[in-house]
Amino acid sequence: LLAEAGKALNQGRVDLAQRALAQIIAKDPGHTDAQFLYGVACLMGGDAAKAIGFLRKAVEQRPADANMQMYLGCALHDAGALDDALIHLNRACELAPRQATPWYNLGKALKQRGQLREADQAFRHALTLDERHVLARIGVADIATMQGDIARAVSEYRHVLRLQPERAEAWHGLANLKTELLGSADIETIRRALRNPGLPADTRVMLGFSLFRALEDQQDYAGAFEALRQANADKRRLVDWDAAAEHAKIGRIMDAFRAPLPAPVDSTLGHEVILIASLPRSGSTLVEHILASHPEVEGANEIPDLSQVIEDESQRRGQPFPDWVASTTADDWHRLGKDYLARTARWREKRPRFTDKELRNWTLVGAALAMLPGAKIVHCHRDPVETCFSCYRHLFRHGVHFTYDLDEMADYYRDYERLTDFWLMRDPQRVLDFPYEALVQEPEAQIRRLLAFCELPFDAACLTPHQTKREVLSTASAAQVREPIRADTAHSTPYLPWLQPLRKRLAG
Repeated sequence: LLAEAGKALNQGRVDLAQRALAQIIAKDPGHTDAQFLYGVACLMGGDAAKAIGFLRKAVEQRPADANMQMYLGCALHDAGALDDALIHLNRACELAPRQATPWYNLGKALKQRGQLREADQAFRHALTLDERHVLARIGVADIATMQGDIARAVSEYRHVLRLQPERAEAWHGLANLKTELLGSADIETIRRALRNPGLPADTRVMLGFSLFRALEDQQDYAGAFEALRQANADKRRLVDWDAAAEHAKIGRIMDAFRAPLPAPVDSTLGHEVILIASLPRSGSTLVEHILASHPEVEGANEIPDLSQVIEDESQRRGQPFPDWVASTTADDWHRLGKDYLARTARWREKRPRFTDKELRNWTLVGAALAMLPGAKIVHCHRDPVETCFSCYRHLFRHGVHFTYDLDEMADYYRDYERLTDFWLMRDPQRVLDFPYEALVQEPEAQIRRLLAFCELPFDAACLTPHQTKREVLSTASAAQVREPIRADTAHSTPYLPWLQPLRKRLAG
């Protein structure tokens, strides 16, 4: 049965493997190898939470097994428990220091946690052990992108493509830079890869988005839009997105916060926080980069702490957010604010204030206002068609599932607009309306306005954010924020013939 399960896993047949392993565990619940392989099967099937239970049992019985430690670390990583993941991944590297795979997985977890220098070291160590480990080299290239070393990123992606010309992750990383033009030879290579009938679905999606970028670089807009439409349709089939449930949730949030919030215990709590609320591709990375150019502000990138505080409270109460808001006291909100500040303390070690631009922040503005009465909230927004099309052009790594269908994207945008307008009317002293188009048309006036709202003294470095050296964890914007602020960043004009239904839906 173990041999049967191992063969099934090698073939990617998770269901067959689990059936064989379940028979073993039924006869011998403590069977270490069966526990381990069942955990691996769960991980391969996308159920990291279930995998953790089986892998923990295996590691408890065989703590000196590097492979078991590594897979438990990978499961914890996929479940979002990064601190625990690092413990087990570091242990795997200690137990098998000459194996490249544990070092690669350690680098992945460090990168996810924002520890880019340590991640780069782990990836590079994996390459010293196996110079053909292409995923480690892609990791090095991704980090070079985040650190602003675009030339090195291009070199590393191209190195991978010389080894494996059809490697989807490398094409996607290269295309995502937007500063490296792709040519006709690149288009032919990507198309050849797409003709492979056995391509995994997620690989086909990455190659499809890369083909779109390459065709756009060659100004074949009809071909580019068709490639983009197909890539988005392929991706939409892979994600679980309930548009009606999300629409209803926005209505529940507005209803939950219509009543006045209780007077805060401490009206200054959270004065260190500058929360950036926006949809993706709305200029939030540029706004954060401007603020992080100020000597008093640390740019924390997209951190999950606010949504995690709300999720933990929902679990504690046994109710989803925002259903518990009406029963929350001033002391409750104060406790949640203190929890958030404790979780984010590392971002105030060098500078007194920090930015938080996690993409779900716009749905949590009401909670943030109650938890952190001293915080400033900057609402970044951009032309609706540009925002929706810019999202549609982009393959997101995690969680942003509303962008792969233009009708769903338009409906989501209207819900976003409805909720942010609600907060701009309710609390204009603490929520700044900050349009992207005004920023790029008159940068100095708008940057001075931004700094004044955040109660920061003017600093000339904020006028030239492209000169600021810092890590930008959004690879989609990392190259762009290294360039001077430009007004000509619209993407939709060549595609207007295909975007008329989007325009009508947004206007409806």
